Order: sequence, then C-alpha cells, then structure tokens
Amino acid sequence: MRRPRTLASSADPLPEIEAPPLRPASYSDAGLAELFLDMIAAEQGASVHTLDAYRRDLADLSAYLGRKRTSIAGADTAMLRGYLAELDRRGFATTTVARRLSALRHLYRFLLSERIRADDPAAILSGPKRGRALPKVLSIKDVDRLLDCARQAAEADVPPPLRARAARLYCLLEVLYATGLRVSELVSLPLSAARRDARMIVVRGKGDKERLVPLNGSAKAAMTAYLDAMKAAQTDASKGAPASKWLFPSFGESGHLTRQHFARDLKELAERAGIPPRLISPHVLRHAFASHLLHNGADLRIVQTLLGHSDISTTQIYTHVVEERLKSLVRDLHPLGETN
Repeated sequence: MRRPRTLASSADPLPEIEAPPLRPASYSDAGLAELFLDMIAAEQGASVHTLDAYRRDLADLSAYLGRKRTSIAGADTAMLRGYLAELDRRGFATTTVARRLSALRHLYRFLLSERIRADDPAAILSGPKRGRALPKVLSIKDVDRLLDCARQAAEADVPPPLRARAARLYCLLEVLYATGLRVSELVSLPLSAARRDARMIVVRGKGDKERLVPLNGSAKAAMTAYLDAMKAAQTDASKGAPASKWLFPSFGESGHLTRQHFARDLKELAERAGIPPRLISPHVLRHAFASHLLHNGADLRIVQTLLGHSDISTTQIYTHVVEERLKSLVRDLHPLGETN
C-alpha cells in the first residue's frame, strides 16, 4: 500500500534559487551603448537631444578605454576614475565632467541590471564639486545694440532673399528677448504663432508641457515684417509649393531652422554690433529676458511661469544676478564706496 506523501518539516533546508547566469559580454561598445539608449528612450522618455548627448559621451568613453586596451564591459573603477581625470586634463568644464559621470553611472547600473556585468564599477565614483555659476547676462544697452543692428539689416535695400534672411534674424531676436523662450522652443514655433491678432502664443516646452507666453508689439511687428519679406522673396517656382507649418522653415530634416544655425547667425550679428561673440548665445538672451524683468520689479513667480521652470529654485539664480548688480552700483556710485 502506497504511503501518503508528507510535507517537509520546517527544519528541512529549502532549495537554493540560483541567480541567472551572466549574459555573455559579446556586445561591442557601440552595441552596449545602443542597448542603453534604447532603454532610456523607452523607460525614461529621453528626448532626442538627451540621447545624442549620451551617445557622444559614451563614444568618447569607448575611445578612451580602447586606448587602454579594454572596453565598456571590461572597465574597472580605476579605469573610469582615470577617464574622469583625463577629462579634467583636457580642460572640460566642471558641469561637463559631472554630466559625463552621470552618464557612466546610468550606463553601469543598466549593465548590472541586465546581468551583462556582475558589478557596478561606477557606483563609488565621486564627481567634481560644482558651484552654481551665475548666468552670463547682457546689459539692456547691449541688447539694444543687437536689436538696432539686426533691424538696420532687415530694412536695408538688398535683394529680397538677403532681406528675408535678415528679417528672419531680427524676428528671432525680437521674439526671443520678448518671451525668454528656450532656443529649441523658438526655432520650432508653428506658423500660427504669427497670427496678427495673437497676444499670446502657446509654447510646448520640456516634458511636453504647454504654457502661454505673451507677445509685445515689437515682436508682433517683427513677425509681420518677416513674413512679408519671406513672401516677397518667393520665386515663381516656389509659389505653388505647399506652405510650411513652421514659422521659421528650413530644408533640413526637422523642417525648421536649427538651433545651431540661429546661434551662428547671432554670433555674426554680435560681431557686427561690436559685442564679443563669445558673450552671445540664444541662452544668454533668455538670461537677459529674465534678469531684466526682475531688475525692473517683476515677481519671481511670474518669471518662473514665463520661463517654463518647474522648480522656482531654478529661477532664483536670477535674483543673484540682480543682487550683484545692485552691489556694484552701490560700490561704484556711492560717495563713500571707495572707503568701504
């Protein structure tokens, strides 16, 4: 007669569950980078710009490790620490080194979770200490010089194509200084933003969040003049082509003007206006928009909303700019300033 089965007693040892074996590290550095980029795109919703930055960072890491006769999958902590030291010797800014370190940490956590590595060599790496640098800010006088130079070029008696290009730069400059948009938001404005009756424009910013930004009279006038110049520059062959949905169209892959193109045009304009080009960028004009508003008494919360900052601590850096400006005014203009 078959005896009934009995449950094992609590004293019986439980069978050990073995960890899954490591996956063979047969991927190339480029293959591992693409696996990682696919993950952050799918799980974290990383933007195209973020993915491109990570891709460049990992390619630079791979090149360094290749010179050390190893790879991303085979690097240890000492090698990664050597890479960070190499970045410092190459003169990279502290913020850039910190961003590269962030990329390393994300990458090796991913390789550990995917069982491609059994350890995380980046876990104990320490980054450079970062002080919060004050943003570069143009004076109101410098912004006026830029705008005057751009307006004169847009009104010059030149062939229509050249006039349209100059009118585009003047329009970009007026809209940027009037709204404080991020450069990616500016160049990707839809054509509908230039409606003649528009007092506000809808901007889609970081995290796909929308916000309303007011337009002043100068910006609206610059938009109108730019569209008129674009229409006058059309050739007979292009008049039958379908209209672009972008305010600043281009023949590139995105369909609109690129950030890099605008930045180059802006530096050329700065040189013509007698301002060192190294001091000028689209982001510097965004800083100017915010700091000039605060300097003239705008509420910090309003500036936060206009800039599209999710955290007011990001906006508060502009208050330091105003404070430094006030200190310099007292130091330079107060009768007893030199004796303090």
